[in-house]
Amino acid sequence: MLIDTWHHIPREARGATIALGNFDGVHLGHAAVLRAAHGARPDLPLAALTFEPHPREHFRPDDPPFRLTLLTAKAAALRAGGARFVFALPFDAAFAALTAEDFVEQVLHKGLGAKHLACGPDFAFGHRRGGDVAFLQREAEKRGMGLSIVPPVHHGGEAVSSSRIRRLLQDGYPERAAEKLGRPWEIRGTVVHGDKLGRVLGWPTANMWLGRHLEPARGVYAVAVALPDGTEAKGVANVGRRPTLGGDPETRLETYIFDWSGDIYGQEIGVRLVRFLRADAKFAGLEELKAAIAEDARQARAALA
Repeated sequence: MLIDTWHHIPREARGATIALGNFDGVHLGHAAVLRAAHGARPDLPLAALTFEPHPREHFRPDDPPFRLTLLTAKAAALRAGGARFVFALPFDAAFAALTAEDFVEQVLHKGLGAKHLACGPDFAFGHRRGGDVAFLQREAEKRGMGLSIVPPVHHGGEAVSSSRIRRLLQDGYPERAAEKLGRPWEIRGTVVHGDKLGRVLGWPTANMWLGRHLEPARGVYAVAVALPDGTEAKGVANVGRRPTLGGDPETRLETYIFDWSGDIYGQEIGVRLVRFLRADAKFAGLEELKAAIAEDARQARAALA
């Protein structure tokens, strides 16, 4: 259940053991926080508490998009990690002004009736991030709430973090990002109408805008596609601004789905980046572009075999 308030919450959601964090990407480290929350109090319902929008989006609205998971995908991943309830608290100016003590007292204690909390060692909260885990431990104990501080999860000799995963995707290493996420990174969005050029070239594509998602390395990828009916298909996708066709003002994701046909305009799909094949390139004309797409498709099939 997704709940966007801490006021008058459903009775069954009160008194949970709660994992705290931004949870962007819901990676292996976040999964460890969920497990710790459940492990400390397996007798209680497990909940995750996060913020929407991400606090960085609130404080730095002009930053380029950086999100690994938007709310729907994040909530689904948290539920897959065992959370029965996901509290996605609206992060606005009023919420940002809450003192650290008010966050513990008004939100966690009175609002949610939390019995136990779990977070990473760097969790900070309250006005100007005035509360840290030492503060949380003291204030939680005063109110009869337990706290588990979960050390970072290490993979490949480094701590797993959302920022590290973003960097891997921007550098063109989706398979290494997937190892830290525990699953391939997915861009979810609604299929929009393009200019139908792919159909003319013989490679009809499902087009999506990246929106608030992080922009990964521009170029061609072997992908898996989560279709609206719940099935998965294989394909080849391009992240870019179509330099051969004069360039787009906004980055788009164009996906050719192998061995599939149907109408998915206006429906949501998920494109999972599996392997980076080549960087975005500008071709001399449509025939050269068409030949390049054919070679991309051949390489993608081989990578996904």
